[in-house]
Amino acid sequence: MELLKKGSAVKTVYDMDMIKTINLLEQVTHARVKEAFYMKDVLTFVVFEGDKFKALGKNLSNLHRIEQMLQKKVKVVEFNSDIIKFITNLIYPFKVESIVQDDKLITISDQDTKTKGLLIGAKAQNLRMYESIVKKYFEIEEIKVV
Repeated sequence: MELLKKGSAVKTVYDMDMIKTINLLEQVTHARVKEAFYMKDVLTFVVFEGDKFKALGKNLSNLHRIEQMLQKKVKVVEFNSDIIKFITNLIYPFKVESIVQDDKLITISDQDTKTKGLLIGAKAQNLRMYESIVKKYFEIEEIKVV
């Protein structure tokens, strides 16, 4: 997968394996996939608003079936046009005290140092990964964790 910048819009280009994987998820779950990518070793699907529960299935049955078929760990993130809700969905299962947007700066606050450390990651790699995903959909400059 690679990103192509054409004008101001970012266009994602997938290889055949990723296209087949997206089609498989859509056929099995009937959820519409907005984007798919790897976050570390986890195959992550961003689905359209309202399609998260279709993708997961009753008692996570669809999720388990897809994981079994692909032999990979899978995460489903529901897109939301509200940046705060989208970031909340993206960083799940982490729960934080607050996510605040101040112009083009997003500040994630939490008292738990372990949660903050996991969100940031070694050399801030997790944080930069979250930031790059959010930048695909929203105009932001930076995400900070305090």
